Amino acid sequence: MAERSVIGRSRRRSDGLPRVRGATRFQADRWYRGAVHARLVLAPYAHARMLGIDADEARGMPGVVAVLTAGDLGLTGGTDRATLPLVATEVVFAGQPIALVLAESEEQAADAAELVVGRYDPLPVVLDPNAAMAVDSPLARSDVAKAATGGSQHAAIGGEGDHSIEAEVLSPNVVKRVRYRHGDAQAGLGQAAARVRRHLRTSWIHQGYLEPQACAAWVDADGTIVVETSTQAAFSARNMVARALGRPQTSVRVVPAPLGGAFGGKWPIFEALVAAAALRIGRPVRLVLDRLDDFMTTSPGQAIDIEIEVGGAADGTLLALEARIVADAGAYADESSEELAAVLVGGPYRWPSADVRAYSVHTNRFAVGPYRGPAAPQAAFAIESVLDELAAALGVDPLELRRRNLVAEGDPMLDDTVWPAHGLREVLDVVERLPLWAGRHSLPPNEGIGLAVGTWPGFANAAAARCRVSPDGTIQVVTGAVDMSGTSGAFEAIAAEILGVDPDRVRIVTVDTGSAPQSPGSGGSTVTHSVGRAVRLAAEDARRQILQAAAQQLEIHVDDLEIVDGVVRPRGTPDRGIPLDRVVRAHDREGRAPIDGHGSSDKGSIAPSVAAFVSRVRVDPDTGATEVLELDAVQDVGRVINPALVAGQQLGAAAQAVGWATLEALVHDDEGQLVSGTFLDYALPRAEHMPEIRDRVVELPSPDGPFGAKGIGEAAVVGGPAAIVNAIAAATGVRPDRLPVTAPRLWRLLRDR
Repeated sequence: MAERSVIGRSRRRSDGLPRVRGATRFQADRWYRGAVHARLVLAPYAHARMLGIDADEARGMPGVVAVLTAGDLGLTGGTDRATLPLVATEVVFAGQPIALVLAESEEQAADAAELVVGRYDPLPVVLDPNAAMAVDSPLARSDVAKAATGGSQHAAIGGEGDHSIEAEVLSPNVVKRVRYRHGDAQAGLGQAAARVRRHLRTSWIHQGYLEPQACAAWVDADGTIVVETSTQAAFSARNMVARALGRPQTSVRVVPAPLGGAFGGKWPIFEALVAAAALRIGRPVRLVLDRLDDFMTTSPGQAIDIEIEVGGAADGTLLALEARIVADAGAYADESSEELAAVLVGGPYRWPSADVRAYSVHTNRFAVGPYRGPAAPQAAFAIESVLDELAAALGVDPLELRRRNLVAEGDPMLDDTVWPAHGLREVLDVVERLPLWAGRHSLPPNEGIGLAVGTWPGFANAAAARCRVSPDGTIQVVTGAVDMSGTSGAFEAIAAEILGVDPDRVRIVTVDTGSAPQSPGSGGSTVTHSVGRAVRLAAEDARRQILQAAAQQLEIHVDDLEIVDGVVRPRGTPDRGIPLDRVVRAHDREGRAPIDGHGSSDKGSIAPSVAAFVSRVRVDPDTGATEVLELDAVQDVGRVINPALVAGQQLGAAAQAVGWATLEALVHDDEGQLVSGTFLDYALPRAEHMPEIRDRVVELPSPDGPFGAKGIGEAAVVGGPAAIVNAIAAATGVRPDRLPVTAPRLWRLLRDR
């Protein structure tokens, strides 16, 4: 094969121009003949017993087709929120849907929804997860006493009588608990030359996507239930709808629409509800949330509290880690990340002894959903904050302390998973040479520079893909993976590189679950790593078929052929080459099997993505306002497939890090009512908040990734908030212990020091 010319070359996203020109038809832009429009009716209480629903007046409104409640849906499977989308007996968060109004127009549905009246018996509201752990705490849900698992079973937990996590007497609100430990952490802390202990908190945070939740459903003539939806995970949505309706998966077909933003927020939520409504009335049903309903009813990233203590020797060697993690699981704990937080709180560091306990606790807030790097920014905020303090206490350079204690390939994570190779040492070498880091000791008053490291262990999934070659020489790569962040551009480059053609001749086709090869959901930095591997295998299969066809036509051994610039040619005699399209047409005329490559990959090994961040901030001591001035992001990306896509991931994640650190929080009042349910109240970062961002990469190829690539989306944000907070601490001399570090919050810290 010729020297590579596609991998590592910047290219525009193939869907970029239609998106910026407004030509892309997102889910909310789609219309269906005979469709009715749906509107949710939301509960006003955070916790209440459902006594009844009065909907007669709404049913009599012009254009209203039906008002459906939980008993009308006929759903049979599951106890999670997605398969029980309407309140049956108990409201467990403010904004939980109690009914669905169906009408001939969106306006009629909205007007009628205001006339649906629920009857409630209010119950105690549980909002503080730490208080909810107490034995005498009110229950956030009446069924948690039966549903509480009591404790996850892990080899690292062990049992030591009353000291084991299983033996703790806690409220049934604690639905999950896990403990990872090795060595004697208390003894290690006792031997330390310096110890740092902190209690750090983060807030609930919305994914901030531009396109609200939207989906539609109808029943085809053959009885297949078709769901078209803005989702990251077509197969997960299919499986969930089938389970909820009690039907075979083959009777449900999910069509993924182009995504208008997700960041973890577009996993299935309302698909089963809309499908059940379509079955009930025998017409297509279309649901598009308005922004307030989207804020109130969806599944944001969870708040996590971490009490952490670390100790180190005089030479900067880390000795021990203890942590207690309380993850606010909200009303539904299905996506709670306490277990992941318990692993990530150790960071990419070697701990001779560690003892980490983690709990998932029900409250009357939302349902938990993933948000870019679930639990990772929260865990990095904790460990990177105390390591900065520990370095200062020991008189060790903070970068050197981190480098001295980095895990190596083969070292265990806190859960005994083995660390694969990673490029963090090389990343820190780049950081050490950054002008921003070098200038940290010569800053104006009220400015500071902070460093933090972020890691994401990476997920590996099985996947499949097809690669078809058409008679005109164009290539179709068929997958079921939803393009959330430009991954189609990576697939184009992978296939083009293997097949020796220009990427413009490759088209990525994302098809519905009825015909798509099995694909994982788009999240967890798995798509390029896992689906990209399947795309490579499918392209290699197609290449073998092309070369075999050309070998017969040229009467030459297949091993003596190559494909260069869309031409199949003998090695050493390129003038005898045949254009790819002619090879395929001749092959077809001979009546031979179509050139159709298939690739299936197993789960493979994980490929950790690691990054380091350096931030410079300026703090106004009179107001507490923080301005992020500069942010350097250095990341091990495995192998760069498309530099433009890599830079987009890094720059976008840096913007989110600013929001995490200084602005974003979903806030409830004492009764559990959301008070930050619009973009007027929920402060996303704007252009004026953006620092100068510089992105750099280190390439340590992943053994299983296509051309060594790995997923990079998560690690690109993980350590950013911690770096900004460390810079604030350097600028002010006070250590913020809660995200976000808003101006009023920092002002109070400055006044209290």
